[in-house]
Amino acid sequence: MIKNSVLMLAISSVFLSACNNYPVSTVNTPEPTKVKNLILMIGDGMGPQQVGLLEEYAQRAPLSIYNDKGNKTALSKFADAGQVGLSLSAPYGNNGSLVVDSACSATQLATGVASGSEMIGLDSQGNVVETILEKAKAQGKATGLVSDTRITHATPAAFAAHQPHRSYEAKIAEQLIESGSVDVMLSGGARVFLPADIKTNQASRKEMADLGVPDNIYKKSKRKDQRNLLLEAKEQYGYNLAFDKEQLTAAEGTKLLGLFANSGMADGIAYTACKQDNSCTEPSLRDMTMKALDILSKDEDGFFLMIEGGQIDWAGHVNDAGWMLHELIKFDEAVAAVYDWVKDRNDTLVIVTADHETGSFGFSYSRNDLPEAQHLTGNGMQGKEYKPNFNFGALSQLDKLYAQSGTFYTMMNKVNADWNFKNSTGQQWADAINSYSVFKVTPEQATPVTLREENEYHVAGHKYLSAKEFPKVNDFKEFYVYGDELHANLIGRVLGAAQNVVWGTGTHTAAPVPVYAFGPESITRQFSTMQHHVELSQKMADALL
Repeated sequence: MIKNSVLMLAISSVFLSACNNYPVSTVNTPEPTKVKNLILMIGDGMGPQQVGLLEEYAQRAPLSIYNDKGNKTALSKFADAGQVGLSLSAPYGNNGSLVVDSACSATQLATGVASGSEMIGLDSQGNVVETILEKAKAQGKATGLVSDTRITHATPAAFAAHQPHRSYEAKIAEQLIESGSVDVMLSGGARVFLPADIKTNQASRKEMADLGVPDNIYKKSKRKDQRNLLLEAKEQYGYNLAFDKEQLTAAEGTKLLGLFANSGMADGIAYTACKQDNSCTEPSLRDMTMKALDILSKDEDGFFLMIEGGQIDWAGHVNDAGWMLHELIKFDEAVAAVYDWVKDRNDTLVIVTADHETGSFGFSYSRNDLPEAQHLTGNGMQGKEYKPNFNFGALSQLDKLYAQSGTFYTMMNKVNADWNFKNSTGQQWADAINSYSVFKVTPEQATPVTLREENEYHVAGHKYLSAKEFPKVNDFKEFYVYGDELHANLIGRVLGAAQNVVWGTGTHTAAPVPVYAFGPESITRQFSTMQHHVELSQKMADALL
């Protein structure tokens, strides 16, 4: 009877399945190995330490702007929904180096081959290598580059240009518009698209005004010839142009060049301020991202889009934790836009990573401002006071960092707009710092920012080391290289103890950087490992092309 009952149950199940049109199949549906679209987001300088700063602020700052968002960053949403891994970024291979710059790192992400320091779109032997963007374009896909730095800066340039050095930005600008490889370019950097005499040539200035270009966009040129690449882009290569937030919103068509600043776009602190009073004239990184997605997604063949939050790196170089926090938040806004666009799709791979870590940033405990003893009621205290030996950092530090109202560069400008600091005083620096920082300093504490010394690393003709004098850095001075910008690093040293913040360098480190991967699991699971940017690039190309 039991055997008969089992047999009847099995027969009934078959008929029930048939009646409900549920076919019985032993064939598994193949898992996808390709995607239609690829979105690569690069937080320039965003190592694990920087991600930690953003997450601590979002989750635990008492006054966090994420309090009404469930204290959840967009980065953490991608982490929950996808895969997380790590990637090494140094110049690849047995003949490489220990530490990378943005040009080499972006080139390796763009090409999947080893490159050399400060090269753009070349392999380690100096050969031109086709990038993932160029390959996508060759397959009929739409392509785009978005950055809040300059469109000719190292990271965006490496995806669509080929130059022996990243400093050749005027040549990079020419390649970007002449190659036909990039449909949408949104960033700053108009200065290398303008004729050399733009400051004085009234006819050229009128042409810019007639195009609807705000005068702050064409205030100066970095070209040495009379080419006007903006006009060439429009008249010879079919680009629509945009120069402010309103023009970007109104822009139509499938080819768009948007240049929203003469050099780099507004910093994260300035963006926070204009957003709060609704006075922003530049588009945000989020605005540019959404516009690029809107245009590129109309291509039936799919698209490749690279989005860079580039000023995380700039803040790290000058050891400015407050500025860096605002840049991380600005980048996370763009990540949120991508998350909302892609969360219900299965045809798109999103990779969020960094090119390298900048500054060797970290929170640290110290002997400064030791905590007062507390009486705790726990049954393990045995009548003893709770009094840690060191200052481990109050969560309120996070709110104080966010409250910074100007970058260290802003403070430097307040001391001397021409950056002539040879006769500056501790009082001047203290006044400048205290004007923008919640962490206050005395003139005596600010005095180290005034000090200068003979530059023992002087190199004639070197962009940064040609000066005979340098701001005085007492330790690890070899890793503080950027001339008078080092006064900003010294502000970081002055404020570090009060902030519970330490910095190890004014350049980059070799720390492995995070990789967030979202898309079909059959594709994304391979990113949940320790890899190198060369391998990361190869995996992305295999999925898209």
